[in-house]
Amino acid sequence: MTADPAHILKTVYGYDAFRGPQAGIIDHVMAGNNAFVLMPTGGGKSLCYQIPAMSRPGMGVVVSPLIALMADQVAALRQAGVRAAALNSDLPSDERRALWREISAGTLDLLYVAPETLLRPDTLEWLGRVPLSLIAIDEAHCLSQWGHDFRPSYRGLDVLVTRFPDTPRMALTATADAPTRTEILAHLDIAETDAFIAGFDRPNIRYAIREKDNTRAQLKRFLKEHEGESGIVYCLSKRKTEETAAWLCAQGYDALAYHGGMDKAARAANQTRFQRDEAVVMVATIAFGMGIDKPDVRFVAHIDLPGSIEAYYQETGRAGRDGLPADALMLYGYEDIALRGRFIEDSDAPEQRKRMERQKLDALLGLAETAGCRRQALLSYFGERCEQCGNCDTCAEPPKLFDGTIAAQKALSCIHRTGERFGQAYIADVLLGADDRRIAEFGHDRISTYGIGREHDKRTWRAILRQLIALRLVAVDLAGHGGLSISEVGRRFLREKPTLMLRVPSAPRASREKTPRNRKSAVLPDTDRVLFEALREKRMEIARTQNVPPYVIFHDRTLIELAAARPTSRREMASVPGVGEAKLERYGPAFLAVIARQAN
Repeated sequence: MTADPAHILKTVYGYDAFRGPQAGIIDHVMAGNNAFVLMPTGGGKSLCYQIPAMSRPGMGVVVSPLIALMADQVAALRQAGVRAAALNSDLPSDERRALWREISAGTLDLLYVAPETLLRPDTLEWLGRVPLSLIAIDEAHCLSQWGHDFRPSYRGLDVLVTRFPDTPRMALTATADAPTRTEILAHLDIAETDAFIAGFDRPNIRYAIREKDNTRAQLKRFLKEHEGESGIVYCLSKRKTEETAAWLCAQGYDALAYHGGMDKAARAANQTRFQRDEAVVMVATIAFGMGIDKPDVRFVAHIDLPGSIEAYYQETGRAGRDGLPADALMLYGYEDIALRGRFIEDSDAPEQRKRMERQKLDALLGLAETAGCRRQALLSYFGERCEQCGNCDTCAEPPKLFDGTIAAQKALSCIHRTGERFGQAYIADVLLGADDRRIAEFGHDRISTYGIGREHDKRTWRAILRQLIALRLVAVDLAGHGGLSISEVGRRFLREKPTLMLRVPSAPRASREKTPRNRKSAVLPDTDRVLFEALREKRMEIARTQNVPPYVIFHDRTLIELAAARPTSRREMASVPGVGEAKLERYGPAFLAVIARQAN
């Protein structure tokens, strides 16, 4: 294979030009340098190591965290004519021996391997005998104790520094804040000058965050916008995952459950279904996701609060990897804040770790409660700036604010006068002067704050209290039953009485809303839709015959381009982005035949 990266880009991957910093990163590694690459999901990280591995002498080694992820990546590369293989613990002994013979003969371009397998003495010994073009560590944030997906096995990769000192090392990730980046660079001995920070923005994703009102009704309305499309619904607990998946099935969706408590074979079967079928909704805990290389995930919904902005960014980033429009919805409420806080306080982590986790939760709550552009707030967390995006809920419908100074004072006073031990719903009832047996039993119908909040309804008071918790004016008794108390920040607020602007809670969305639009229509004109669907059917037919995910044949984006260009010859088809030489040879006649039939 030629050593020219631009030629490989065209002949193997079917693209005429590199995107963003890809060319600079590839040139840097081609020269024998190490590299740290931070690039958003869907930004083309894999080409940054795959092309140098094919261009430089020797075999490229790619450290990947999950067997399923390696299998899909290898399948996609083989479809493109690349000599790739995976070495993992599931490989039968005879296949393992045959693979080592290939490696020794120098007939592989890329070898994918899990960190646990790589660090075995016999694996390191074998790899020490063959020339290596580079070592790429994918999902490198797993190395950092500050990362949200810390995996102890990644720490052992330090040995690569001394074991292969002359082989370029690459660390790649889509999610790493400043402490995580610093730790990755230090452990892998990569210089700051070898770092390429391509940014975090995913402009094709529309972000929306709403307070919980009726979670299932809200989720159902959201999914209505994505009929016939694949997506992920994240839940916090195993039980909720299974219940939500069962409910969605009853609503007519092809929904599957995935969580760490499931039988391993059942989990693997559900993941394979999601990868290889279309219009499947995966309802999952955070156990699901890192091994997902599926480019046509059109939505990600969180119906519980994620653990941090990093986790939120990583999980929402599984949508729209192909660059086409995608949606991210997060629903959260007061109970989510209390539960996430309890997780932190009940953990066995050292106090330093707990302090950082509290700060991360505060940052996530700030994102949830911001009245400004979601994208600006999200990117600001990672040290980036952007203009108002126009592609998030707060840009589309800017929330109304009101002077909540007096309301906050009333709420804090009520919390104080009821003994700082009751939850959100009870405090709201006291403020509203509710005729409630418990309130009468405790004598709280005779305190000064009883009924002083009738200018707001219960829903508004719950929103006000939630915002006071997010702003840290109110603390939640995490060890008890969610009782509210006034924090030191809240006491200072009562003393100084500064102006406090709060969000007006958005009205519940009416069930009689207009029929939602499918956002893919923005890039797929009606004149091309019939042909696009016919091409999808042909792709699925081929994929099922070969027992591979459809997207390793062609991405949706390539099918959209084919539907628009309507090539009539191999030469014309070769000019369509995403059609490399191997795929043109293998699939050109079948897809050209579909296009010809539609033309007649």
